[in-house]
Amino acid sequence: LQVYGAVMNINRGNPFRREVVVDSWPDFKAVISRPRKENEMDDLDHYTNAHAIFYKELQAYQELLENTNAVNWGQIFQMQGLQDGICEISRTVALSKQVDVKTSSFWMVIHSEPDTLPDVRLQIDPKLTLAYLDISHASLLSKTWSRGGNPRSQQYLANLISCFPSVCVLGDNGYPLSWSLTDQFATMIHGYTLPEHRRKGYSRLVATALAKKLHSCGFPAQGNVLETNIPSIMLLKSMNAQFLPCPFFRVIRTPFRFLAKSHL
Repeated sequence: LQVYGAVMNINRGNPFRREVVVDSWPDFKAVISRPRKENEMDDLDHYTNAHAIFYKELQAYQELLENTNAVNWGQIFQMQGLQDGICEISRTVALSKQVDVKTSSFWMVIHSEPDTLPDVRLQIDPKLTLAYLDISHASLLSKTWSRGGNPRSQQYLANLISCFPSVCVLGDNGYPLSWSLTDQFATMIHGYTLPEHRRKGYSRLVATALAKKLHSCGFPAQGNVLETNIPSIMLLKSMNAQFLPCPFFRVIRTPFRFLAKSHL
């Protein structure tokens, strides 16, 4: 799904300046979606230096990593995908490349059909507005993101807001109270409601509106959630989301020379 979303964005103007690498063509067995080489400007920016992985044969994926320049091993970067081999091969290849590996796993969810999404008819305060995010909101989003809180995450989120669909509930001061946005793989990320505005139905409204927006643009409505995030899991179930049997994996690879510094 991550590779599929990346390819769709490439075919629609490629706003994040990405490309696709395969082990062979046309009969490929492994695919990596990566940033274009000429756009690799910050070796410490693992948010932008993200790769999506899909393979038909595990050996082909391993050989693509080991024997080619498919990825830049001199930078901090991440890999995403839905197959166990992404983690397995990461550990196998990492030592020879002198790279540390940090792995996280999540539930992968999709909203397969727009008709299965609930009909949300929330009566919100007239002072509030359902709108799109603006780059001026990036600072707030970065501070509230579990993976954020630093200048690189703020710039990354601003870039996402500029390039891809988002939805938010705006307060009368023009700042968002609840929001969600999509990344370079067409994945819904960072669904969040400020604590003082929770239990008002905003998260459900935002998530449903964004999923319908993605469907209307021809994208899959997909996301991921930590197994321990019970409120979000309950919300997704109430939206008739489909939980896939395969987990979503995120692998962050850090060259040993960067380990003395904290960039993650």
